[in-house]
Amino acid sequence: MTARHTDAGDAPRNAGYYHLSKAVLYREYLIFVRYPANAIGGIIVALFFFGVLFYGGQMVAGQALTDSIEGIIVGYFLWTLSVGAYSSISNDIGSEVQWGTLERHVMTPFGFAPVALLKGVAKIVRTFITSTIILAVMIGITGTTLELHLFTIVVIATLSIVSVLGLGLAAGGVTVLYKQIGNWLNLLQFGFIVLISAPAFDLGWLQFLPLAHGSALLQRAMIDGIRLWEFTPAEIALLVGVAAGYLVLGYAVFQYATRRARRLGVLGDY
Repeated sequence: MTARHTDAGDAPRNAGYYHLSKAVLYREYLIFVRYPANAIGGIIVALFFFGVLFYGGQMVAGQALTDSIEGIIVGYFLWTLSVGAYSSISNDIGSEVQWGTLERHVMTPFGFAPVALLKGVAKIVRTFITSTIILAVMIGITGTTLELHLFTIVVIATLSIVSVLGLGLAAGGVTVLYKQIGNWLNLLQFGFIVLISAPAFDLGWLQFLPLAHGSALLQRAMIDGIRLWEFTPAEIALLVGVAAGYLVLGYAVFQYATRRARRLGVLGDY
């Protein structure tokens, strides 16, 4: 599916998903640079809660916290990525509903779901930047040493949060249909803590939940220094399968919810 795209001085030509992706990424870049106070505020809030966790935990648990600080840092890093991936779609759609601009996305020749998905991907890129800054500060505060093999971390972390992006798509579709459900959607973010902390290799069925298997692999990569190619094919296949499965499921829920909203005539209601 294509749209009409015009360059200055040129005749109109078909615009494809490349132009859509470029426009969405550029929009996210503009928001990032035009409103730096909001981005910096998010980083400060995340670091504040980590500081409370770290220094408060030291007073309560002492050496026990110090012995497990590497796992806490890795888990917190993945949690910040997960929250960004999840809320990127649900919160954005909620804002579009309030602003009354949701119909413009529905009327695009590309379709609503591809636009929402690409906007979610763009926000994930932004979240990776902010979460990396948070990770660096956490390492500096705690004096911890981690194995930071960039390729391995990016691949595992990306595949881990793709499943959460699927949940975000499903949540976005429910938002379009039922509008004011923000409190329920925000509650799920705290569930990510349980999933990230889940002992995925001790309880087999937990590996099929979002984040659980990816969290276990990321812990091994960043703490034990295991590279991507050193994991077994079955472990990588499960990581890819969980990511793809939840993304497809979330996309299907989003499509169903938005189509139902159009049939019921509540797409533009608030």
